[in-house]
Amino acid sequence: MLKAVILIGGPQKGTRFRPLSLDVPKPLFPIVGRPIIQHHIEACLSMKDVKEILIIGYYPTAQMSHFISDMQNLYDINIRYLQEFTALGTAGGMYHFRDQIRAGNPSAFFVLNGDVCADFPLQELYDFHKSRGADAIISIMSTEATKQQSLHYGCLVLDKVTGVVNHYVEKPSSFISSFINCGVYVCTTDVFPLMATIFHSKQQDYAGLNNGASKDQGHIQWEQEILTPLAGTGKLFALPVTNWWSQIKTAGSAIYANRHYLELYRNTRPDRLANSDLKSVNGSICCTIYPDVYIHPSASVHPDATLGPNVSIGAGVTIGAGVRIRESIILDNAVVNDHTLILHSIVGRGSVVGAWARVEGTPSDPDPNKPFAKMDNLPLFNNDGRLNPSITILGCCVTVPAEMILLNSIVLPHKELNRSFKNEIIL
Repeated sequence: MLKAVILIGGPQKGTRFRPLSLDVPKPLFPIVGRPIIQHHIEACLSMKDVKEILIIGYYPTAQMSHFISDMQNLYDINIRYLQEFTALGTAGGMYHFRDQIRAGNPSAFFVLNGDVCADFPLQELYDFHKSRGADAIISIMSTEATKQQSLHYGCLVLDKVTGVVNHYVEKPSSFISSFINCGVYVCTTDVFPLMATIFHSKQQDYAGLNNGASKDQGHIQWEQEILTPLAGTGKLFALPVTNWWSQIKTAGSAIYANRHYLELYRNTRPDRLANSDLKSVNGSICCTIYPDVYIHPSASVHPDATLGPNVSIGAGVTIGAGVRIRESIILDNAVVNDHTLILHSIVGRGSVVGAWARVEGTPSDPDPNKPFAKMDNLPLFNNDGRLNPSITILGCCVTVPAEMILLNSIVLPHKELNRSFKNEIIL
């Protein structure tokens, strides 16, 4: 029997994902019509021995309960949300809920970070972990990055024959290795005694010295306090994979993830895509589509519209005649009026874009000329204090008047624009 744990953090995280995370928790932001962590759940369901999925985070239960009940009804598996009493770090939550993870005596459990998206090769990772024998406590899914980008991730030095990790450093200050940690693991329950040792040592420090500590004594960092000391002991392993993988840190990375999940579905779930053979109720072609495109069944798309490539249309969306959309996500109940152009943008829930408007952003894709290049999650502003070019984002319930142009801009929720904007954040 196996289990899976999905770590989703809390509302104090995901600040770089704003304004998209202002009205919906970041783990529930829809990509290809499904919340980010639903893709994780579906990956876990591909492993028939996974009997329970535990989602651990610091979001209030009220924000997660509707999603959890939907997942319980949709899938024939036990899915639970376990809320931390305070932010406990990447490993503290797992230690706090160790009894729930160990219940039923699973032979191993997967751990998936909620802010990554990937073609998760969980079976391959589990087979690799089992083949390492009884000594293996944790196996990491690893991939390669460029020399410069590796500094932004956990870096590991591994034996390419056995997969043993000899050295691990989280976000090193100088180059160590191009192999990085993907935030996907297989662990045995032997990891909990390691956590217990750290917890008890902190308890002594907390009692003796740290009365004014800002963090709870149960706050444990998975990467720095578990993986780094375990490296070099012969109990930490890594499996390098070439599958597609990316972090979802900024709003721009949601467009990139959307493109890849659409591509993945083309091969694994073509029934979910609205590609060129899509018919409307009366049997005519719905609209012009350049694959890959996802359209929610409740969306209304005019036959004269042109969508794609890499577009997701949410529930209740209305798309007018002559609209052109590519490389974009249109969220639930948005209205895009006639002859509007939308490129490299995210249109928030309930937003209205007027006729003949232009909403355009700058793609923030990895450099195609560099092998293993990952997405650069740039800060909002560059060193000159100017806005870094990125996708255009409309928060929820934004109104863009007819014939306006919006370029490389971010609009916070509930705004009614009265002119065109370029390279601005509209607060």
